[in-house]
Amino acid sequence: MPRSAPGSVAGHPGPRRDPVPHVRLPVPSSGTTAATLLLNATYEPLCVVSSRRAIVLVLAEKAEPVDTAAEVVHAERVSLAVPVVVRLTRYVRVPFPAQVPLSRRAVFTRDGQTCVYCGSSATSIDHVVPRSRGGTHTWDNVVAACRRCNHTKADRSLAELGWKLPHPPRTPSGAAWRLLGARTVDPRWQEWLGVPESVSA
Repeated sequence: MPRSAPGSVAGHPGPRRDPVPHVRLPVPSSGTTAATLLLNATYEPLCVVSSRRAIVLVLAEKAEPVDTAAEVVHAERVSLAVPVVVRLTRYVRVPFPAQVPLSRRAVFTRDGQTCVYCGSSATSIDHVVPRSRGGTHTWDNVVAACRRCNHTKADRSLAELGWKLPHPPRTPSGAAWRLLGARTVDPRWQEWLGVPESVSA
């Protein structure tokens, strides 16, 4: 099995000993995150790095651009389109944490931006078993809900209301989910993340 380069750190594509050329980055246009999605050599999403770091990796031949923006930067005698997605040229083994971070954005994405109780647009999150009754703030007890259903349910149980969930809430899996958190995802990353487009909203 391929191994990571000596000294590589979890979540990081190796030591930063590569020479950093003088790079002048343009001012990001509206809708640009000034960040780049970093893929492993296997095209698995690893993490998000700054555009400047991505350019350095490409110039040092540690990564290759997969998708680029219209903006162009100049480094010494080289002109390079700002990378939106880059792929490492060598495989890096990274021990990801087992648990996907729980966040409002990730819950909305998992539940398709809709209320699990009525199917309308979700505006809040709800604890299936109310916290006042011992419910936990965990993936299997948190769902997306609309304001009306959240207010109606309050601190009552589903059994008391006669409500049923379409399916049990579960912890999402996959490397892409670890990149969500509170980050706004660039729509141009969708092909590589494999998550609904609504996450970029």
